[in-house]
Amino acid sequence: MQLHISPQDGVPIYLQIVNQIKFLVASGRLKSGEELPSIRALAEQLLVNPNTVARAYRELEAAGVVVKRRTAGTFVADAQSPLALRERRRLLNERLDALLVEGRQLGFSADEIVNMLGDRQRAFQSALEET
Repeated sequence: MQLHISPQDGVPIYLQIVNQIKFLVASGRLKSGEELPSIRALAEQLLVNPNTVARAYRELEAAGVVVKRRTAGTFVADAQSPLALRERRRLLNERLDALLVEGRQLGFSADEIVNMLGDRQRAFQSALEET
């Protein structure tokens, strides 16, 4: 698992860790049941304080993205859990909000953006069926 921390980002380091792990889980690059690095190992890899990683893991656990197993480590939660589903929807809604804002800034109405999304979805589906 590769994470990239930017101290100049303006976003607290623990939130950078949280956001990147959420993205890796939502994108399927981290799968249900997969073990995350230990707090100490990730802190050493990122050159951050272990308390920072511990805070990120607590946030991820509270969001239902990961589960802690006593003495066994921290694992990606089952994608079917209600908390994980809620978190995946929240992440997608953030991306949709950004798309709508950007589309409006480019002069497109919400209806035009929705129509364009439908066109892209049909093209994507066709491409999947060809493979």
